[in-house]
Amino acid sequence: MPIDPTDQAWLERFLRDHGGIAGTVHREVDDDLHVTAAVNIPPPVLAAVTLVTRGKGMAGLAQVRAEPVQTCNLQEDSTGRINPMAKLVGGQAAIALPIIADAGDVRAVVGIAFDHDGEIDGPTVGRLADGCRTLPPVGGVRP
Repeated sequence: MPIDPTDQAWLERFLRDHGGIAGTVHREVDDDLHVTAAVNIPPPVLAAVTLVTRGKGMAGLAQVRAEPVQTCNLQEDSTGRINPMAKLVGGQAAIALPIIADAGDVRAVVGIAFDHDGEIDGPTVGRLADGCRTLPPVGGVRP
């Protein structure tokens, strides 16, 4: 999937509203995730995450688990959940948030990175998840 102008504008606004320094939107297509928007993602990283196989990396884990997946520091994560190329993003605390469709399946995953390290607390995760629900469906038309 190419970069979608509606998703790109939404992501830029989402990052601005929530203090993120980098982010992505991945849409689910045939069980895999395809990037449709990216902000401050270096070209080699973008090439590596254009297609995310189900269950791989933070986005793929958020997709499979249908719950947020986070790291305290992209630069120092040693869990194996983070693609080593993510260090090129320059962010520290980061979270991948699945967007659940009305039918209960994951329709997209939004990633956001911050310029500080540390765990993202529950209330903040809740605000981010609420913000993600405003991502328009494919084609930019809200139901």
